[in-house]
Amino acid sequence: MRHKERHRTHRTGWLRAAVLGANDGIVSTASLVLGVAAAGASSQGILVAGVAGLVAGAMSMAAGEYVSVSSQADTERADLARESKELAASPEHELAELAGIYVKRGLIRRWPRALLCN
Repeated sequence: MRHKERHRTHRTGWLRAAVLGANDGIVSTASLVLGVAAAGASSQGILVAGVAGLVAGAMSMAAGEYVSVSSQADTERADLARESKELAASPEHELAELAGIYVKRGLIRRWPRALLCN
């Protein structure tokens, strides 16, 4: 019987990005509108500045997120390629490395050391 695990931590990144992006957009647009209003602009000028700020902010956030996600994907692809080569060359070492990562994260070692071939 196959054991299925469902990890959901990889899904939290979008929520963090959305909350931070919305907060940044609100603060930036509000600051822009307040600055234009303080300069004595008309209501129409304040509205135009606010809409222009929203559009510019949205485009900036979208482009920034695209670049961020693309560079992260490139880095992960390169890391996977390197790890695949290391796994093919030395599977025992890679198993020990993986086990060490989980032990450092707090997992208690409950398997025979002989399995790790240290």
